[in-house]
Amino acid sequence: MTDVVTRFAPSPTGYLHIGGARTALFNYLFARGRGGKFLLRIEDTDKERSTAAATAAILKGLDWLGLEHDGDVVSQAAGAARHHEVALELLAKGKAYKCFSTQEEIEAFREAAREEKRSTLFQSPWRDADPATHPDAPYAIRLKTPQDGETVIDDVVQGKVTIRNDQLDDMILLRSDGSPVYMLAVVVDDHDMGVTHVIRGDDHLNNAARQMGIYTAMGWDVPIWAHIPLIHGPDGKKLSKRHGALGVEEYQAMGYPAAGMRNYLARLGWSHGDDEFFTDDQAKEWFNLEGIGKSPARLDFKKLENLCGQHIAQAEDAALLQELEAFLGATGAAPLTDAQRDGLSRGMFCLKERAKTFPELLEKAQFILASRPIDMDEKAAKALDPVSRGILSALTPQLQNASWTRDDLEEVLNRFATDQGTKFGKLAGPLRAALAGRAVTPSVFDMMLVLGREESLARLEAAGNGA
Repeated sequence: MTDVVTRFAPSPTGYLHIGGARTALFNYLFARGRGGKFLLRIEDTDKERSTAAATAAILKGLDWLGLEHDGDVVSQAAGAARHHEVALELLAKGKAYKCFSTQEEIEAFREAAREEKRSTLFQSPWRDADPATHPDAPYAIRLKTPQDGETVIDDVVQGKVTIRNDQLDDMILLRSDGSPVYMLAVVVDDHDMGVTHVIRGDDHLNNAARQMGIYTAMGWDVPIWAHIPLIHGPDGKKLSKRHGALGVEEYQAMGYPAAGMRNYLARLGWSHGDDEFFTDDQAKEWFNLEGIGKSPARLDFKKLENLCGQHIAQAEDAALLQELEAFLGATGAAPLTDAQRDGLSRGMFCLKERAKTFPELLEKAQFILASRPIDMDEKAAKALDPVSRGILSALTPQLQNASWTRDDLEEVLNRFATDQGTKFGKLAGPLRAALAGRAVTPSVFDMMLVLGREESLARLEAAGNGA
């Protein structure tokens, strides 16, 4: 069997769209799960719209998602000479011809066709012209598309798609200025790069029929097609800005972990039984083209958040801290101090549970990130009334000699609550306020263990004194 080679081929005209990211992921998973290659080609033939900044944004988005490609990034524009060479080869084989029709003549043909209510598909008068009649004038090179029969796209996702050849025009390969068109460049690049499977959005489905004409004329193997439905918004309409974030970098800036994003995008239009949550290794092992649905997938932020929460909970602490720092960098936030980084490392065990995004995790970590004097939110300030402050002042000496294990801290605090004629639950509010300046925090015991004896007692003492 031929080694699997897939490619992701974005146009560098803007950010990495969420739909493009899913296409890249599908190509990546299919290749990686079969020991194949995943290649990256930047389709920068449109010189007016292609920018270096957009290319950088695409590479950055793929890097964040962890979709590492094989080999160097291929520039389509850099292959113009090769594309030109193939067009001339098709011309020499009699599979293409020189067309001297001007833009004005082509438009006049179409205008007449519209008035006569017939097909506006341009039929060049130069298709079978005697070369002796060729004028000394600029010309385009057009592919000689078969005029009879059908072109059948055997698509893994869409099934067999049949297009009558009389519905296809004689596609331009080289413009009159000698520049190759995108449709030719795509085919030549895919062939030269050894691409075996073309996995892309179904908005390219009609292109496949025209591109197959080039493969056939050159005697090249046609790749396996898999045209995947586009992503729609929750309302079932084509994804647009009104539905929220479109660019991958926006999802990073919102604090979604890359592993959760990969998991969600893989499930967006593809399924493996009833599995919702899965690891990267499972995705590579399970992913196949047959599991891709024909209908557009709908973006669902609740599902995304749910999966991201599960990935945060199961992540290795060191890897999670590294990604958290990358998130802070992406949002322009101040970097962590050594003390904060150390505290987060110690406290990750109690921060990961039930945090769906990095902002939520950072909110839970406020007790680590804060420094004295502790800034109180409104609810925490209310919890520290004069009575509560008095209780904390009485509690602090009781903790001085605690061994600072969870069991010992629980014993001391529960005994103190009993002596005060109350239950520990009544102490929890003032303790949370004193330790974190927040009413909603991780467990009081977890915070005290992470902060350590000295810092915990200093915060309780400050709160008890009204500082």
